[in-house]
Amino acid sequence: MATKAKTEVKVLKGKEAEDAVLQYMKRMNRPFGAVDVAANLKGAVPKATVQKILVALAEKGDIVQKLYAKTSFFVANQSSIEGFPPERLTAMEDECKALNEKNDALNAEVKATLSELAKLRTSLTDEEIAGQQLKIDQAVCSLVVLLSLDLLYTTLAQISEATKHLEPLRSGAPPISEEEVAQLDTDWVKWRAEWVRRRKVFNSSVPRSRLSLSSRLCVDYMRPLLGPWFWGLATEALPPQDALDLREDLGIELDSDEHRDLEATSLCSASQANSLKRKRR
Repeated sequence: MATKAKTEVKVLKGKEAEDAVLQYMKRMNRPFGAVDVAANLKGAVPKATVQKILVALAEKGDIVQKLYAKTSFFVANQSSIEGFPPERLTAMEDECKALNEKNDALNAEVKATLSELAKLRTSLTDEEIAGQQLKIDQAVCSLVVLLSLDLLYTTLAQISEATKHLEPLRSGAPPISEEEVAQLDTDWVKWRAEWVRRRKVFNSSVPRSRLSLSSRLCVDYMRPLLGPWFWGLATEALPPQDALDLREDLGIELDSDEHRDLEATSLCSASQANSLKRKRR
Protein backbone atom coordinates (compact mmCIF):
# COMPACT_ATOMS: atom_id res chain seq x y z
CA MET A 1 0.00 0.00 0.00
CA ALA A 2 1.50 3.32 -1.10
CA THR A 3 2.10 5.86 1.67
CA LYS A 4 1.15 9.48 1.24
CA ALA A 5 4.07 11.81 0.66
CA LYS A 6 4.60 14.14 3.58
CA THR A 7 4.48 17.82 2.71
CA GLU A 8 7.44 19.78 4.06
CA VAL A 9 6.48 22.54 6.52
CA LYS A 10 8.77 25.53 6.88
CA VAL A 11 9.98 25.79 10.49
CA LEU A 12 9.77 29.33 11.79
CA LYS A 13 12.28 30.79 14.13
CA GLY A 14 12.86 33.92 16.12
CA LYS A 15 10.56 36.87 15.39
CA GLU A 16 8.61 34.98 12.71
CA ALA A 17 7.74 32.19 15.14
CA GLU A 18 6.66 34.69 17.82
CA ASP A 19 4.46 36.62 15.36
CA ALA A 20 2.88 33.39 14.08
CA VAL A 21 1.97 32.26 17.61
CA LEU A 22 0.60 35.71 18.59
CA GLN A 23 -1.48 36.03 15.41
CA TYR A 24 -2.91 32.55 15.94
CA MET A 25 -3.89 33.31 19.56
CA LYS A 26 -5.62 36.57 18.55
CA ARG A 27 -7.39 34.99 15.59
CA MET A 28 -8.76 32.04 17.54
CA ASN A 29 -9.41 34.11 20.73
CA ARG A 30 -9.84 31.11 23.03
CA PRO A 31 -7.70 29.37 25.67
CA PHE A 32 -5.01 26.99 24.45
CA GLY A 33 -2.18 25.00 25.93
CA ALA A 34 1.30 24.94 24.40
CA VAL A 35 0.73 21.43 23.02
CA ASP A 36 -2.50 22.46 21.28
CA VAL A 37 -0.94 25.57 19.72
CA ALA A 38 2.04 23.57 18.40
CA ALA A 39 -0.29 20.90 16.94
CA ASN A 40 -2.60 23.47 15.31
CA LEU A 41 0.36 25.26 13.73
CA LYS A 42 1.15 21.96 11.96
CA GLY A 43 4.75 21.84 13.18
CA ALA A 44 5.67 25.29 11.89
CA VAL A 45 6.90 26.08 15.40
CA PRO A 46 8.36 23.31 17.61
CA LYS A 47 6.50 22.46 20.81
CA ALA A 48 9.32 23.52 23.12
CA THR A 49 9.65 26.81 21.26
CA VAL A 50 5.91 27.40 21.47
CA GLN A 51 6.01 27.03 25.26
CA LYS A 52 8.82 29.59 25.55
CA ILE A 53 7.10 32.02 23.15
CA LEU A 54 3.79 31.81 25.05
CA VAL A 55 5.50 32.52 28.38
CA ALA A 56 7.38 35.45 26.83
CA LEU A 57 4.20 36.89 25.28
CA ALA A 58 2.45 36.56 28.67
CA GLU A 59 5.27 38.49 30.34
CA LYS A 60 4.92 41.24 27.71
CA GLY A 61 1.14 41.43 28.32
CA ASP A 62 0.19 40.43 24.76
CA ILE A 63 -1.54 37.31 26.11
CA VAL A 64 -2.78 36.18 29.53
CA GLN A 65 -1.53 33.05 31.31
CA LYS A 66 -3.83 31.03 33.58
CA LEU A 67 -2.63 28.14 35.71
CA TYR A 68 -5.07 25.27 36.35
CA ALA A 69 -3.62 22.55 38.58
CA LYS A 70 -0.21 21.98 36.98
CA THR A 71 -1.21 22.97 33.45
CA SER A 72 -0.84 26.46 31.99
CA PHE A 73 -3.36 27.84 29.53
CA PHE A 74 -2.92 30.97 27.47
CA VAL A 75 -5.51 33.29 25.93
CA ALA A 76 -5.22 36.53 23.98
CA ASN A 77 -5.38 39.72 26.01
CA GLN A 78 -8.92 40.98 25.39
CA SER A 79 -7.89 44.61 25.79
CA SER A 80 -5.57 44.32 22.80
CA ILE A 81 -8.21 42.81 20.50
CA GLU A 82 -10.02 45.24 18.26
CA GLY A 83 -13.75 45.40 19.10
CA PHE A 84 -16.71 45.81 16.79
CA PRO A 85 -18.04 49.38 16.66
CA PRO A 86 -21.85 49.85 16.44
CA GLU A 87 -21.58 51.08 12.85
CA ARG A 88 -19.86 47.87 11.77
CA LEU A 89 -22.41 45.72 13.62
CA THR A 90 -25.26 47.60 11.91
CA ALA A 91 -23.59 47.13 8.51
CA MET A 92 -23.16 43.41 9.18
CA GLU A 93 -26.82 43.08 10.23
CA ASP A 94 -27.93 44.85 7.03
CA GLU A 95 -25.70 42.57 4.98
CA CYS A 96 -27.12 39.51 6.74
CA LYS A 97 -30.68 40.71 6.08
CA ALA A 98 -29.91 41.29 2.40
CA LEU A 99 -28.39 37.81 2.12
CA ASN A 100 -31.48 36.27 3.77
CA GLU A 101 -33.78 38.08 1.32
CA LYS A 102 -31.63 36.92 -1.58
CA ASN A 103 -31.74 33.38 -0.21
CA ASP A 104 -35.56 33.51 0.05
CA ALA A 105 -35.78 34.73 -3.54
CA LEU A 106 -33.52 31.91 -4.70
CA ASN A 107 -35.61 29.37 -2.75
CA ALA A 108 -38.79 30.69 -4.41
CA GLU A 109 -37.12 30.43 -7.81
CA VAL A 110 -36.02 26.87 -7.09
CA LYS A 111 -39.57 25.97 -5.99
CA ALA A 112 -41.06 27.45 -9.18
CA THR A 113 -38.49 25.61 -11.29
CA LEU A 114 -39.27 22.30 -9.57
CA SER A 115 -43.00 22.88 -10.14
CA GLU A 116 -42.39 23.56 -13.83
CA LEU A 117 -40.21 20.46 -14.03
CA ALA A 118 -43.00 18.36 -12.50
CA LYS A 119 -45.43 19.65 -15.16
CA LEU A 120 -42.97 18.84 -17.92
CA ARG A 121 -42.52 15.31 -16.61
CA THR A 122 -46.29 14.67 -16.72
CA SER A 123 -46.61 16.10 -20.25
CA LEU A 124 -45.78 14.49 -23.54
CA THR A 125 -42.21 14.83 -24.69
CA ASP A 126 -41.27 16.44 -28.00
CA GLU A 127 -40.50 13.01 -29.40
CA GLU A 128 -43.94 11.67 -28.41
CA ILE A 129 -45.72 14.69 -29.92
CA ALA A 130 -43.62 14.35 -33.06
CA GLY A 131 -44.51 10.64 -33.22
CA GLN A 132 -48.24 11.35 -32.95
CA GLN A 133 -47.94 14.09 -35.56
CA LEU A 134 -46.11 11.65 -37.84
CA LYS A 135 -48.92 9.11 -37.43
CA ILE A 136 -51.47 11.77 -38.33
CA ASP A 137 -49.48 12.77 -41.41
CA GLN A 138 -49.22 9.13 -42.50
CA ALA A 139 -52.96 8.70 -42.05
CA VAL A 140 -53.57 11.77 -44.20
CA CYS A 141 -51.35 10.41 -46.97
CA SER A 142 -53.21 7.09 -46.92
CA LEU A 143 -56.60 8.80 -47.03
CA VAL A 144 -55.56 10.89 -50.02
CA VAL A 145 -55.18 7.68 -52.00
CA LEU A 146 -58.29 5.87 -50.72
CA LEU A 147 -60.93 8.58 -50.35
CA SER A 148 -62.64 10.91 -52.76
CA LEU A 149 -62.15 14.67 -52.64
CA ASP A 150 -65.32 15.42 -50.65
CA LEU A 151 -64.60 12.71 -48.13
CA LEU A 152 -61.01 13.91 -47.94
CA TYR A 153 -62.13 17.41 -46.90
CA THR A 154 -64.31 15.91 -44.18
CA THR A 155 -61.47 13.73 -42.92
CA LEU A 156 -59.03 16.66 -42.87
CA ALA A 157 -61.47 18.60 -40.73
CA GLN A 158 -61.66 15.68 -38.31
CA ILE A 159 -57.86 15.45 -38.20
CA SER A 160 -57.62 19.19 -37.50
CA GLU A 161 -60.13 18.81 -34.67
CA ALA A 162 -58.16 15.89 -33.26
CA THR A 163 -54.92 17.88 -33.50
CA LYS A 164 -56.45 20.63 -31.36
CA HIS A 165 -56.64 18.18 -28.48
CA LEU A 166 -52.84 18.09 -28.48
CA GLU A 167 -52.53 21.85 -27.96
CA PRO A 168 -53.16 21.74 -24.18
CA LEU A 169 -50.48 19.06 -23.88
CA ARG A 170 -48.04 21.16 -25.91
CA SER A 171 -48.68 24.15 -23.67
CA GLY A 172 -47.80 22.12 -20.56
CA ALA A 173 -51.27 21.18 -19.27
CA PRO A 174 -51.24 17.80 -17.46
CA PRO A 175 -53.34 15.06 -19.09
CA ILE A 176 -56.63 14.02 -17.48
CA SER A 177 -56.37 10.73 -15.62
CA GLU A 178 -58.80 7.83 -15.99
CA GLU A 179 -60.06 8.43 -12.44
CA GLU A 180 -60.96 12.05 -13.30
CA VAL A 181 -62.80 10.97 -16.46
CA ALA A 182 -64.76 8.36 -14.48
CA GLN A 183 -65.63 10.99 -11.85
CA LEU A 184 -66.86 13.37 -14.57
CA ASP A 185 -69.11 10.65 -16.00
CA THR A 186 -70.49 9.90 -12.54
CA ASP A 187 -71.18 13.58 -11.82
CA TRP A 188 -72.83 14.01 -15.24
CA VAL A 189 -75.22 11.11 -14.69
CA LYS A 190 -76.01 12.24 -11.13
CA TRP A 191 -76.76 15.90 -11.84
CA ARG A 192 -78.55 15.27 -15.13
CA ALA A 193 -80.88 12.88 -13.31
CA GLU A 194 -81.50 15.58 -10.71
CA TRP A 195 -82.21 18.12 -13.46
CA VAL A 196 -84.64 15.74 -15.19
CA ARG A 197 -86.40 15.09 -11.88
CA ARG A 198 -86.82 18.77 -11.12
CA ARG A 199 -88.04 19.53 -14.62
CA LYS A 200 -90.59 16.72 -14.30
CA VAL A 201 -91.80 18.13 -10.98
CA PHE A 202 -92.06 21.60 -12.48
CA ASN A 203 -94.00 20.42 -15.55
CA SER A 204 -96.21 17.87 -13.74
CA SER A 205 -99.03 20.32 -13.03
CA VAL A 206 -102.57 19.74 -14.29
CA PRO A 207 -104.89 22.68 -15.22
CA ARG A 208 -107.34 23.31 -12.40
CA SER A 209 -110.28 23.37 -14.84
CA ARG A 210 -109.68 19.67 -15.64
CA LEU A 211 -109.86 18.58 -12.02
CA SER A 212 -112.99 17.34 -10.31
CA LEU A 213 -114.56 19.29 -7.47
CA SER A 214 -113.05 17.02 -4.82
CA SER A 215 -109.61 17.23 -6.51
CA ARG A 216 -109.84 21.02 -6.63
CA LEU A 217 -110.62 21.15 -2.93
CA CYS A 218 -107.69 18.84 -2.23
CA VAL A 219 -105.30 20.93 -4.35
CA ASP A 220 -106.49 24.18 -2.72
CA TYR A 221 -105.89 22.63 0.69
CA MET A 222 -102.42 21.26 -0.24
CA ARG A 223 -101.23 24.25 -2.25
CA PRO A 224 -99.33 25.90 0.68
CA LEU A 225 -97.41 22.65 1.11
CA LEU A 226 -96.84 21.88 -2.59
CA GLY A 227 -95.56 25.39 -3.39
CA PRO A 228 -93.96 25.76 -6.86
CA TRP A 229 -94.69 22.16 -7.91
CA PHE A 230 -97.90 23.24 -9.61
CA TRP A 231 -96.70 26.11 -11.78
CA GLY A 232 -99.65 25.66 -14.13
CA LEU A 233 -102.09 26.11 -11.26
CA ALA A 234 -100.23 29.15 -9.99
CA THR A 235 -100.33 30.96 -13.36
CA GLU A 236 -103.65 29.67 -14.71
CA ALA A 237 -105.61 32.75 -13.63
CA LEU A 238 -102.87 35.22 -14.67
CA PRO A 239 -102.57 36.96 -18.05
CA PRO A 240 -99.59 35.76 -20.13
CA GLN A 241 -97.58 38.93 -19.48
CA ASP A 242 -98.16 38.73 -15.72
CA ALA A 243 -97.17 35.06 -15.75
CA LEU A 244 -93.97 36.01 -17.62
CA ASP A 245 -93.20 38.79 -15.12
CA LEU A 246 -93.79 36.40 -12.22
CA ARG A 247 -91.47 33.84 -13.76
CA GLU A 248 -88.71 36.46 -14.18
CA ASP A 249 -89.21 37.75 -10.62
CA LEU A 250 -88.84 34.21 -9.27
CA GLY A 251 -85.75 33.59 -11.41
CA ILE A 252 -87.27 30.61 -13.25
CA GLU A 253 -85.52 29.70 -16.52
CA LEU A 254 -87.14 27.42 -19.09
CA ASP A 255 -85.25 25.12 -21.42
CA SER A 256 -83.39 26.98 -24.17
CA ASP A 257 -82.55 25.78 -27.67
CA GLU A 258 -79.16 24.63 -26.37
CA HIS A 259 -80.86 22.44 -23.74
CA ARG A 260 -83.14 20.88 -26.35
CA ASP A 261 -80.24 20.29 -28.74
CA LEU A 262 -78.26 18.67 -25.93
CA GLU A 263 -81.19 16.39 -25.08
CA ALA A 264 -81.21 15.18 -28.68
CA THR A 265 -77.56 14.09 -28.61
CA SER A 266 -76.23 10.62 -27.89
CA LEU A 267 -74.72 11.87 -24.64
CA CYS A 268 -78.14 12.26 -23.01
CA SER A 269 -79.41 9.04 -24.61
CA ALA A 270 -76.51 7.10 -23.12
CA SER A 271 -77.04 8.75 -19.74
CA GLN A 272 -80.76 7.86 -19.82
CA ALA A 273 -79.98 4.26 -20.76
CA ASN A 274 -77.54 3.95 -17.86
CA SER A 275 -80.15 5.39 -15.50
CA LEU A 276 -82.74 2.83 -16.66
CA LYS A 277 -80.26 -0.02 -16.15
CA ARG A 278 -79.66 1.07 -12.57
CA LYS A 279 -83.41 1.26 -11.90
CA ARG A 280 -83.91 -2.28 -13.27
CA ARG A 281 -81.16 -3.58 -11.02
